[in-house]
Amino acid sequence: MHILSSLWTTSFLLFFALSVSSVWALHESEAGVVDWQKTFIGVPRTDGPRSAPSFLRMKAKGNDTTSLIISASERTLGAVNPVDGSVAWRHIFEPSHPILGYYKSGNVVATLSGVGGSVLHVFDSLEGTIIHEKRLHHSQNGQLYSQRTLGVDVTFGAPRTAGHEAKDLFVLTNGQTVHRIGGTRGDLLWSWTAPEQTSLVILERLTVTDSTIYAIGLAKSFASYTLHVTALSAETGELLTTQNIPSNIQNGSDDFLMLFPPTSEDPRLVWIEKGVVRSVALTPKLTSKPQSLRGSGNTKILDVGLSKHGMFIVKKEDGSATVFKLNQNTFESIWDFADSATSSKYSDSIYAGSVDKEGKPYIGRMYWSFGLQAGVLHVFTPHLLEGKGLVSGFSFPFKTDDNGIINHYALDVVNPDRLKVLSRIVVTTTTGAVQLWLEEKVQWTREESLSTIAVAEFVELPERKAIQSGTTESEGFVGRVLRHISDAQGFPQYLAGFVKRFATASYASVSAAISHDSGLHRDEFGFKKIIVAATEHGKIFGIDSSNGHVVWSRVLGLGPVADAGGLIVPLKMFAVKTVSDGEAPQVVLLTALRGFDGTVNTVVYHINALTGKDEANNSPKGDILQGTVVFPGQPSEAYLLPSKVKTIILLDSANNIHLYPHTEANVQAFAELAPSLRFSLQTSGHTLHGYQIVQGASDKSAFSAHRTWSLSLPNNEVVGSVIRPAQGPIASLGKVLGDRSTLYKYLNPHLFAVTTVSKASADGVCSVYLVDGSKGSVIYHASVASTRGTCNIQAELTENWLVYGYYDEDFAGDHQTKGYRIVSVEVYEGKGVNDKTSSSELSSLSDKTLDIHFYERSFETNQPVTALAATLTKFGMTTKNMIIATKKNQIQSIPRRLLDPRRPKADPTAQQQEEMLIKYDPVLPADPRLVVSHRYEVANVRKIITSPALLESTSLIFAYGLDLFGSRVTPSGTFDVLSESFNKAQLVLTIGGLTLAIAIARPMVNRKKLKERWFQ
Repeated sequence: MHILSSLWTTSFLLFFALSVSSVWALHESEAGVVDWQKTFIGVPRTDGPRSAPSFLRMKAKGNDTTSLIISASERTLGAVNPVDGSVAWRHIFEPSHPILGYYKSGNVVATLSGVGGSVLHVFDSLEGTIIHEKRLHHSQNGQLYSQRTLGVDVTFGAPRTAGHEAKDLFVLTNGQTVHRIGGTRGDLLWSWTAPEQTSLVILERLTVTDSTIYAIGLAKSFASYTLHVTALSAETGELLTTQNIPSNIQNGSDDFLMLFPPTSEDPRLVWIEKGVVRSVALTPKLTSKPQSLRGSGNTKILDVGLSKHGMFIVKKEDGSATVFKLNQNTFESIWDFADSATSSKYSDSIYAGSVDKEGKPYIGRMYWSFGLQAGVLHVFTPHLLEGKGLVSGFSFPFKTDDNGIINHYALDVVNPDRLKVLSRIVVTTTTGAVQLWLEEKVQWTREESLSTIAVAEFVELPERKAIQSGTTESEGFVGRVLRHISDAQGFPQYLAGFVKRFATASYASVSAAISHDSGLHRDEFGFKKIIVAATEHGKIFGIDSSNGHVVWSRVLGLGPVADAGGLIVPLKMFAVKTVSDGEAPQVVLLTALRGFDGTVNTVVYHINALTGKDEANNSPKGDILQGTVVFPGQPSEAYLLPSKVKTIILLDSANNIHLYPHTEANVQAFAELAPSLRFSLQTSGHTLHGYQIVQGASDKSAFSAHRTWSLSLPNNEVVGSVIRPAQGPIASLGKVLGDRSTLYKYLNPHLFAVTTVSKASADGVCSVYLVDGSKGSVIYHASVASTRGTCNIQAELTENWLVYGYYDEDFAGDHQTKGYRIVSVEVYEGKGVNDKTSSSELSSLSDKTLDIHFYERSFETNQPVTALAATLTKFGMTTKNMIIATKKNQIQSIPRRLLDPRRPKADPTAQQQEEMLIKYDPVLPADPRLVVSHRYEVANVRKIITSPALLESTSLIFAYGLDLFGSRVTPSGTFDVLSESFNKAQLVLTIGGLTLAIAIARPMVNRKKLKERWFQ
């Protein structure tokens, strides 16, 4: 009977714990109201025609339709609807199998991914479904070349079996192997590998005819390359012949292309050699002799995607471009683009080809006009004017200050009337923006750089009254009267809303949508904030935390390396002014500016978080946001000074300290705090050092860091990441147990966590450390075996609670298996209960800093963790949940009760039940109520940040990676607001009825009392 009672009690506690989670679990009615998600494909790759964006025409239910295919940032292939810019479909590849290129034909898109093109995927281009997938070789057998995309290609040929509509695929991998894959079932029909004696030859392109497939490659010679062609039987894969073509190639694959003349069955190989364009016809016996195109002074040949029409572009030394066409084995110059030579009036031209739905070709030339301050597109239509050709064009108001520089475009053309040509283009910019222009009007913009956010920060918005008061300081009496009259226009709506809220159940709630019609000010509960996010592509955004919409964006300037070009690497972001300071909130973005000339500078950008305005006044024109160079070189570390004066402390490589903003007040405030400041940083692969501040002897405004301790980790470990504790108020210094004793939290303000990675390839270890930053003492250490020589530990530290996740590939123990694990650790003061050492106030010289004990539990989960963050609330009273992102593309909120390391392995005692402890279960429940992202797919999350709302019960979360996701969670339920089920109307009617009853009964009672007095 006792056993049954214990089991019932344990089951009840577990049910209660999960029921608590259901309090804050997202309901279907709240989906899309309290949360939002933004889907991205990623910044398109523009390094070659097999990866850059392009239009693809395909048939859908008998009608022609168009889909834009984008190969993005190595790991994502997707299609965008050109009508509204929405994502039609996408496929995310594994990190170990980056996309090498995509190849399209009608309703099919094929990709090669992995080292040497180890895996072939074939997609339905309309739906994005995988038709078939084929592993062509193991990744370990892949060939690595200087360019990762070298040695792979796919071309489509007629099906081997009559009656099949799906085309067979001829696939080149590893620069030496050719496969024929059946288009219907994806089966391997044959495979051919080049003999070892041709190992100096790298095959790069495939060209197929009805009977023969040609593999074109380059043979390395002493000072150049020589073209090499191999002819194979398309039916059997039998080697027909192989031949070196007499040639002298200087720039590799950029110097040759393939043409398919419409009037000839034999394809033609074209290349440029010493300023002369040469070509040779490809026949099964490879007996044709090369021919030269008359003329010299040519520098480059461009493949614009019209090889099947025999067209390409030749550029000359002055930059001018000529369109050539191959007819009857002879080259013909069919058009010279006017004013295409290099000029200071416009940028270098970009060329692209297009084919309309009737199969007619077009060639576009785009450039930037410095005089017009606009983009210009010229489109050459060869078939108009009886074959003489016609050029049409337009300019479009592209804004470089908002979107960067155009580095690629895709062209789509229609010819509705005899002399009318309409064009639309998809441009990709250096800041990661993708735009579709229909003639001179932009139709939509996708900010794909938001998939590369490096740092982000929540910023609280001011109240409406604060905004209004800020605008009335300088207004006169008449202006104030007019403003009051204007404000009074909204009084009827306010009165109606007040009556409605009072008389009905329509009132503000935590699950209600937030109004966006009244400007940038915080809402009643503080759910609406600005998320300032800096990307890896030189652009910073202000995002509305309540809906994910971009409020403002600025392009970051390159400053001292503007002429040479460079890369802006965001490092950290600090909120230096908040609404509590009585001013507009401001943030400072810390970056490393790496110039292409080899220089590195530490640059900060001081920004108004509400508008994106430059608060340092470095951008007087208000266009590109210019930064302030703090010092040359890259910063070692940066911190925000913990005082009322928000000053940023930056350390250079020589351990000199720089302050930003560098003002006399900031220097004086820093000098007062300097003796008490301690910090740590990583100075080598496996060593951590601690420092204190030293003021200059002669120059009191100069400060430097002096080393006070060093911590050397094992030689086979390298520091992977340093995790500082989440900043927030601490409401409780301890935990009261069921027997009324107390465990006091270890709240050392210098505590931080360190994760390490292994140098070894197979038998290395990964480690997690908790380090006292005041003197370098290790208070906790755990080691786990590396997974195939790699470590991927995700960790979060808040107050005295450490949580980390990893993959356990070789866990030794009884009844234990491999799997993904989450470890929960709590650190407490002293040697046991009621042992208080006041860790938050201890000196670094005290011998009690290591007087601690901790609890630890490991839990198994079914998905790897990609990011961790603890919830934050305004006063820190609410129970903390752990927000985790999984590789299943979900965001989960795990209650702390489930991760409590004090969960007993046996049935809970009466005292443990009083603490609401539940029996330890090594497997975390796969409860859908824990998933806060519900039906949203949030892919490749790299980081999660949290922020408190004005309600103590609510915490805001923002997860970013390939996708963006924002929501709010209530770990302990909405205890500080009325619940959604509260019937306010019934309460009002009850009170109103009682009031009316009192009003009716009072005269009757008074008359009765009066009569009683008369008869007394």
